Amino acid sequence: MHSSLRTTDTAAGEPAHRIPVVVNAADPVSRAGAMSLLRQQPVIDFVEDTEVGPGTVVVLISETPDETTLARLRRLVRSDGARAVLVVGVIREAQLLDVIECGIGTIVWRQEATAQRLLQAVLAASRGDGDLPGDLLGRLISQVGTLQRTAANHSGVPSSGLAPREVDVLRLVAEGLDTGEIASKLAYSERTVKNVVHGLTTRLHLRNRAHAVAYALREGYI
Repeated sequence: MHSSLRTTDTAAGEPAHRIPVVVNAADPVSRAGAMSLLRQQPVIDFVEDTEVGPGTVVVLISETPDETTLARLRRLVRSDGARAVLVVGVIREAQLLDVIECGIGTIVWRQEATAQRLLQAVLAASRGDGDLPGDLLGRLISQVGTLQRTAANHSGVPSSGLAPREVDVLRLVAEGLDTGEIASKLAYSERTVKNVVHGLTTRLHLRNRAHAVAYALREGYI
């Protein structure tokens, strides 16, 4: 059982209570390595996976944010209310907005994951602050700018266009999955899937799911 309210003597800028942290990795070596680095820090309080909840910081280590990793990130942040730190080796251009859309604002390159860098990321995540490597921030700003220009050039289409999760849902609708299957695939509730579809069809004046898929295909979203 963790004790997240125990006070500690911390350096300036560090919290006066210990932060519950869970480390997840695809391989035991990466997990053990990260835990070894963080164990040196007095503000860290390791907890079990079953104790993840609001206020917990999950350090998720992956070589690249694949679909499995993204689904887990969504569940941790949206369903469990946790804060997440993604430690990753490579993020492709097409994955960056998906990661941010999951609610992740704290990312560390694996090659830069020293004890101090991991602590900085955990502290930022626990406060709800963003902490991105400089090169990723530049790429994100560039992508957002491109999306805004693309949306502005779509005559008759709201500037918001389609959000990443709307595209995710429509892509699975196009593959023939039903609401329950889509919810399971994306780690959403069925109600969330229905709300996503209802929201985009209403906003874009589309008649039904089929019409929404046709629109997404025509506009190049899927």
